[in-house]
Amino acid sequence: MRSIWNGAISFGLVSIPIKLVNATESHSVSFRQIHTEDGGRIRYRKVCELEDREVTQAEIGKAYEDADGSMIPITDEDLSQLPIPTARTIEIVAFVPEDRIDPLQMGSAYYLAASGAPAAKPYTLLREALKRSNRVAIAKFALRGRERLGMLRVVGDAIAMHGLLWPDEVRAPEGVAPESGVTVRDQELDLADALMDTLGEIDLDDLHDEYREAVEEVVAAKASGEKPPEAREEAAPGKVLDLMAALESSVRAARESRDGEEAGGPAEEAEVRSLPRRKTSSRAPKETGGKKSTSTAAKKTAAKRAEPKKSTAKSAGSPKKTAARSPAKGTAKKATARSTARGGDKDAAKGTAKSTAKKTPSRRRSA
Repeated sequence: MRSIWNGAISFGLVSIPIKLVNATESHSVSFRQIHTEDGGRIRYRKVCELEDREVTQAEIGKAYEDADGSMIPITDEDLSQLPIPTARTIEIVAFVPEDRIDPLQMGSAYYLAASGAPAAKPYTLLREALKRSNRVAIAKFALRGRERLGMLRVVGDAIAMHGLLWPDEVRAPEGVAPESGVTVRDQELDLADALMDTLGEIDLDDLHDEYREAVEEVVAAKASGEKPPEAREEAAPGKVLDLMAALESSVRAARESRDGEEAGGPAEEAEVRSLPRRKTSSRAPKETGGKKSTSTAAKKTAAKRAEPKKSTAKSAGSPKKTAARSPAKGTAKKATARSTARGGDKDAAKGTAKSTAKKTPSRRRSA
């Protein structure tokens, strides 16, 4: 990583040579401005208002605009003579508990890298002292033309520095909170606590920028001449009129989502629609038990009675189940009855009834 600033940490009489390195980076997709008619690039040019011409960087200086609009030129020589002791030094001024720092003050983050072998020992000393004390160091340093405030803390085996806003740069939250007079019931707080517990924690490493990924997909599709992917339509949220109902629904949805994740798959895969099969299988043992008792009774009856009456007893024992399990046979019987009523072949009807009666016991035995 390329350093952006070289200096030293002033720790009492101890000086630690360090390099300042950016600890964060931006992954946002950047765009250029173009002329929509011909695709020409739009550029910004630095033009002098008095001469109405473009000027080079070497011709550009800085000035302070006074209240009346007049410009007071300020040169680099003027600024170099300012009494800033932190021009090349990160001067530690105090050690405080980390919870004393308001997160609103935190700005850019940097890593402080030890510069050379002589800096290794004092660098390690400061790092281990911060670890053991459970405190952070407050320091002052100069960067990009002005003095800044910073907070040093330990990150892994390195020392990181967060740029801090000066206390007078943080605005008070006046007029931001809702007006007084709003009361919250204990039941609502209980549901809010339940929702927080149900949502639980999350590993921040699992979070990613979905918007940037979608933009990259659009750019890749247009670069290859394909149609950009269409955004999926999301249902518009309804108006929440009852806070308690909204909290209860949120808790229920969060629990269902968590249960689906614990099951090892998404909610769509968990909803297999196998519930009708489970209901059918739950009824099956009852029917099987009935068949077993019927067949056992039929076997005992068969030992006492003649063989022709065995099939008659079985077929007459469960007419409803036979009709329910083989609707095609019931249709055949109805068709036979109709043909008999119309004066058809009675012998054919009897043969059909006998074959049906013979098939029914054999299927019930296999069951």
